[in-house]
Amino acid sequence: MKKVVTFGELMLRITPPGREMILQTPNMVCTFGGAEANVAVAVSSYGDEAKYVTALPANDLGRAAVSELRRFGVDTSAIKFTDKRLGLYFTETGSNMRPSKVIYDRDNTAIAAVKPGDFDWDTILADADWFHVTGITPALSESLCEATIEALKKCKEKGITVSCDLNYRKKLWKWGKEPIEVMPEIAKYIDVMIANEEDCQKCLGIELETGVDSGKLNVDMYKDLAKIIMDNYPNVKALAVSLRESISADHNNWSGVLAVRDNGFYQSRKYNITNIVDRIGGGDSFGGSLIYGFRNFDGDYQKVIEYAIGGSALKHTVYGDYVRFTKEDVLNLIAGSGNGRIQR
Repeated sequence: MKKVVTFGELMLRITPPGREMILQTPNMVCTFGGAEANVAVAVSSYGDEAKYVTALPANDLGRAAVSELRRFGVDTSAIKFTDKRLGLYFTETGSNMRPSKVIYDRDNTAIAAVKPGDFDWDTILADADWFHVTGITPALSESLCEATIEALKKCKEKGITVSCDLNYRKKLWKWGKEPIEVMPEIAKYIDVMIANEEDCQKCLGIELETGVDSGKLNVDMYKDLAKIIMDNYPNVKALAVSLRESISADHNNWSGVLAVRDNGFYQSRKYNITNIVDRIGGGDSFGGSLIYGFRNFDGDYQKVIEYAIGGSALKHTVYGDYVRFTKEDVLNLIAGSGNGRIQR
């Protein structure tokens, strides 16, 4: 089987221990993470081959980031090393009614300086059949946006399946254009779209009343959303949506839906996730699990969405951006083994 290639920014994640607030203590936990890297790690952890494309500083931080990716079996051969800095993000884990917080420090980073022509996409994509990116990557700079579109055009030339998580991040779009001016062009190259209602509104201008602020979701409305997207973007073959009902920072209901052009609409089981360990990376684990399902479950779309939601539900029990479990763990969960009993 060929490789999944992902393209985006890898950052150093800095977090106070437990549920302490930022700088409440002088102790901070440092790990690595980033949307597309998280997807590559998930795909590789499940047993498929994944290659990650990014730019990193040619220093100890950049080398440590690469070493961490290699621990999970991710192909790092296409990573470009430069004299620019590594992006940072600070997180604060919420508790009960206090929400989690993210503070970005990603200006003038190595990936933001990337421009068209910096990567040899013919070589990078030679052994690939799937390419994944998110709306975070084109948000970081105009030149990186252009490089993203360059990669997508090359994927279309080669017949490579493209997935994209629209991943709207208000704090990141600072280079002069709003996502509504950029993402509709990118959407023309997407085969499998991952999005929630806010992503569709802010990135594609599609309005949808879901009641998400009340903590309740009307799943049927996502059938309308899928129809609107597929009518406007005939290239989109599938739309996947993770559905989060946020009861508190510690307690979420988690499920998902998948609409497949000419093959129907599928809804997963719902997980009642209490005592959440870390929800950051949950959406990326959904994307990585979804990609694995599409590539391995031979058109069993109900199993695809169950696997995607099961994998991302498990991610809520693991600290850090990366998944640290196997496909067998996910398969056991979706088969009904979710009681947490000790396995001997």
